[in-house]
Amino acid sequence: MIFWQLFIAFLIPGVLGYGGGPASIPLVEAEVVDRYGWMTTQEFGEVLALGNALPGPIATKMAGYIGYTEGGFLGAAVALLAAVGPSLVLMIGLMVTLLKYKDSPKVKNITKLIRPVIAVLLGVMALQFFVESADEAGIAETLLLAGASLYLLEVKKIHPAFVILAALAYGAATAFI
Repeated sequence: MIFWQLFIAFLIPGVLGYGGGPASIPLVEAEVVDRYGWMTTQEFGEVLALGNALPGPIATKMAGYIGYTEGGFLGAAVALLAAVGPSLVLMIGLMVTLLKYKDSPKVKNITKLIRPVIAVLLGVMALQFFVESADEAGIAETLLLAGASLYLLEVKKIHPAFVILAALAYGAATAFI
């Protein structure tokens, strides 16, 4: 019975939590605290704080943790499936539809319109990261990291994951100096 309850508790926020993890937090709290009583409001707040401190989507981290505490590994798997299932089904349905109509002029026009928007959003995000890095670490160190990353990516053709790891290692090393 606990697995069914976990599934329902995280399926409802997964379906109704339009807007991502932050929009689903009150829905998860209503299920976990009010409906099933698995946690107190304070415990839920602590789980939320811990989840916010870790990288990744908050709803899946909470589903995994609460599912594990209530039903072990299988409970975590059930809660995670319920949390991501609605989005997964919709995305697969959308991909099937897009692939079916990929040669349609209307779909091609939509794709042409979306690409510049994505490019602008990524550019704004990169600029925000640059400004924040310059404020925190200094402009010289930011330019050094940006230049070294560009060189490693474009000239040396090193995989981006290794460049990111190198930048993280550099940041960790300079944090202790």
